[in-house]
Amino acid sequence: MERVLVIGSSGQIGSELVLALRKKFGNVNVFATDIKNPPDEIRNGGPFQILDVLDYRNLLHFLVRHNITQVYNLAAVLSGNAEKIPLQAWDINMKALMNTLEAARQSDAKKLFWPSSIAVFGPTTPRHNTPQLTVMEPNTVYGISKLAGERWGEYYCHRYGIDFRSVRYPGLISYKTEPGGGTTDYAVEIYFEAIKKGSYECFVSADTALPMMFMDDAIENTLRLMDVGSDHLSLRSSYNMAGISFTAEELHQSIKKYLPNFSTTYKPDFRQAIADSWPASIDDSIAQKDWGMKTEYDLDKMTKVMLEKIGEQLNGPKN
Repeated sequence: MERVLVIGSSGQIGSELVLALRKKFGNVNVFATDIKNPPDEIRNGGPFQILDVLDYRNLLHFLVRHNITQVYNLAAVLSGNAEKIPLQAWDINMKALMNTLEAARQSDAKKLFWPSSIAVFGPTTPRHNTPQLTVMEPNTVYGISKLAGERWGEYYCHRYGIDFRSVRYPGLISYKTEPGGGTTDYAVEIYFEAIKKGSYECFVSADTALPMMFMDDAIENTLRLMDVGSDHLSLRSSYNMAGISFTAEELHQSIKKYLPNFSTTYKPDFRQAIADSWPASIDDSIAQKDWGMKTEYDLDKMTKVMLEKIGEQLNGPKN
């Protein structure tokens, strides 16, 4: 029986991944941890403990004491916030990964998932249909830490036998948690503001195109990658994962199909430069070939679900 640890279980990905893992492996076998309290459904649905991944001794003790076999390390300072505290963000992002890799090496938790990001690419990367192997010169703290993390994960796989697996997440869109300081947060905020106010001031320009993915697809693909046999994996750094690409204005128009009076204004801030350095679309054909990466949601299907679910959260379910 697998015994699973999720680090960062209160965040955007972790809060949904824990529920999916508990459904798969059983509630008692999936341990949720974070440095802050999680949503009630995570705390009440299985074991939860406050755990700081930067505390190596406690992390290793936790892995050994609970006979952990798989670790999902989701702890990170995201792109927008990282630019405000660059040295602290680098320290947190890299120490969290290195502690997890070392603790895995010193325990039985040899299977490790760690998320990378499209932030590993930079302004010199081909922006359209960005290939798996290409120029990678990130110019943000977050992107630099993710690129370094990919290399460290691959190193620990080949040097120490850690079953390291990773995907380069595009922008992730979910109605269950508030945005966490990322550059793609506008694609979540816009739905909440559409329901709350009927208008939104977007911090990137109307023609900004970025790869995005509905959270349900992201969780399904994460589990799909972790389930496949090691012999199917041709990469031990991180896989491109595309999702769907659209501009901020196309997102606005998708919402207007359901809320005709919705309006968006555009006031780019410092995150515009970050968005401009990232791909507009991604080639994830290697992920499709190696472990069956696929998506179910296009833009309009995602918009319909987002507006319905956010409306229920804010206004209560329809009769």
